[in-house]
Amino acid sequence: MEKKDMARFTLRVPKEFLGKLGYIAAYNGRTKNKELEQMVKARISAFEQKFGEIIIEKED
Repeated sequence: MEKKDMARFTLRVPKEFLGKLGYIAAYNGRTKNKELEQMVKARISAFEQKFGEIIIEKED
């Protein structure tokens, strides 16, 4: 994916969650960012399977 297609998002979570996310990410050989990306993809997929594809219009 091109850098221009990527968005930056700040997430505030308890430190304990961040530590546990780091553990899971390391277990899977990923960074915390990539682990979160995989989790978001899985959640979107599950939602779309239940409710149908989400169509988002592209911004120029």
